Amino acid sequence: MRVKVLVLGADGFIGRHIAFALRDAGHEVIASARRVERLQAMGFRTLRADLTDPASHAPDFWAEVQDCALVNAAGLLTGSEQAFAAVHDHALRAVLAAVAGPCLHVSAVGIEADTPFARWRRVSEQVALAAGAMVLRPGLVMAETSYGGTSALRGFAALPFVTPVVGTGAQPFNPIHAADLAVVIAGMLAEPQPGVWEIGGPEVLTQSELATGLRRWLGLRPMPVWQVPEGLARLVGHIGDALRLGPVSTTALRQLEQGVQTDPAPLLARLTVRPRGFTAFQFVRPAGTQDLWQARLYLLKPLIRLTLAIMWLVSAGLGLFLPGSAFLPHLPALPVGLALTMARAGGLADLALGVALLRDWRPVLVARAQITLVLAYTAGLSLLAPALWLDPFGGLLKNLPVLALLLVHLALVEER
Repeated sequence: MRVKVLVLGADGFIGRHIAFALRDAGHEVIASARRVERLQAMGFRTLRADLTDPASHAPDFWAEVQDCALVNAAGLLTGSEQAFAAVHDHALRAVLAAVAGPCLHVSAVGIEADTPFARWRRVSEQVALAAGAMVLRPGLVMAETSYGGTSALRGFAALPFVTPVVGTGAQPFNPIHAADLAVVIAGMLAEPQPGVWEIGGPEVLTQSELATGLRRWLGLRPMPVWQVPEGLARLVGHIGDALRLGPVSTTALRQLEQGVQTDPAPLLARLTVRPRGFTAFQFVRPAGTQDLWQARLYLLKPLIRLTLAIMWLVSAGLGLFLPGSAFLPHLPALPVGLALTMARAGGLADLALGVALLRDWRPVLVARAQITLVLAYTAGLSLLAPALWLDPFGGLLKNLPVLALLLVHLALVEER
């Protein structure tokens, strides 16, 4: 039966798989996200909705999709209390009040912990259940592509000398493929199953087996498993939270400490679909060059960002506090006052970039600003002090590899 379905969070890792699977099954999909340009390029009818915007917290905002079924795959891993409340409570209440078809809310297992992520997931489940929606708790979701936590798992598996696991590495996981999850969701929309359900794959692996399996799939020779003490993992998680390192966070590492195992049997007893196990879907295709590159680059991405932040912060300190005698001899064509003013202004610009990188603020904009500033510095100094190209310590010549690194940084910034 053809259904008209609104998919919230359709630009996310799970949301895209749901949107594609529903469309392939013949359903009319309206893909909703904060940024919809790529979804439009993929051929979807879209509805732009920033769930943190109070405008989306009124049922009238969703009037054009009131005849739809709903799959809510939108959710935050980290954020402010205000943002969590907006996405997991206010916007969800509004859209549930607006749509008339069956509604399914995608939640998560392991939300008993005392973290903002878990607490607000519990809130969203209560909101969904109160409105008569189905709640689905997937376990670890994997696919041919990866995002967030699954990208981090690939990155750790691709490390050169050890294969790290959190704690003993004996924690259980039963991953489900994103495409299989989408088929399960389609089945639940066709035959609504009220209540809270868990879903995962039939194959249970330990964290160590999952990590070594990913390494084997990447075609890399085995490395010793390093059991990272839980205290050290928590410390790394706190550092990741402070520096906004994405999946390297207290929430993600705590999940690895506990494992991610679900009990899919009650739901599957009501459905005809049968998800595949990890071995069946992971090894159905060989890893490609892009998989190996992504795995190796994933953990280098935050290292590149932090390295650039240090470079800009040190440069800012030099520009703001270095005495004029240290650099004025290189700029004889400029009046002393103008040269000092330009140095201090450059220091302020460098400081702004360094702080923005540390906070991971507007990453695409900041990446482009860095490239623009390095090009401006290079062009300006080439005109004012061309001898710096022949400086024995590199001088302007070092700007060329810096520009190359900035281009890599820009290429890695966007993950969706």
